[in-house]
Amino acid sequence: MSTPGMSGRTRESRDFWERRYAAALTGSAPLWSAGPNAWVEAQAAGLTPGRAADVGAGEGRNALWLASRGWEAQAVDFSSSALAAGRARATELGLAVTFTEADATTWRADPPVDLVVMAYLQLAVDDTAAAVRSALLSLGAGGRLLLVAHDRDNLTRGVGGPQDPAILTTEVELRAAVDGLDDPGAIEVLECAQVERHLERGRTAIDVVLVARRA
Repeated sequence: MSTPGMSGRTRESRDFWERRYAAALTGSAPLWSAGPNAWVEAQAAGLTPGRAADVGAGEGRNALWLASRGWEAQAVDFSSSALAAGRARATELGLAVTFTEADATTWRADPPVDLVVMAYLQLAVDDTAAAVRSALLSLGAGGRLLLVAHDRDNLTRGVGGPQDPAILTTEVELRAAVDGLDDPGAIEVLECAQVERHLERGRTAIDVVLVARRA
């Protein structure tokens, strides 16, 4: 099954991730760490709980963490196997999380949410822009987008992450995605910058972050 409106590249990506999550679902451990992304945790820890969506959620680790902190959390992903793993984890933890199978490039929150998290949702340039705009349009007044992704410079100056430059992004591309909104003035960009993520054994990864708020 494919989600209506997907591009060919997105359908290929969906099939790839469906296979990976299906394999993880039959194993004893999640594909990713059980805890939230460290940057997301640091950014969201001081926010007042409300409605939140973790877009490109995979197994929903950020949504689960938000739910544990009192958020009304939703995990959105196009992999049914990833969402099945997330539901099982939510049941195990006794957390109420809504799991939604949808394409991040066309999904829209209804009703609007107070927070959208996008952690390492690596798509082609046009699809990334569409997903960012959908996320921003899903925010209610004062709502915030927290996005962290692998920067294209990671190929030459960093370690790990995807090695396909077509699905890496940059500060310039993320700003262009915001500017592509019909009403970009409704969005306040609080931070859009390349950042270094320090790993074990002195290694460094190059990420890009976007923090934006609906005015």
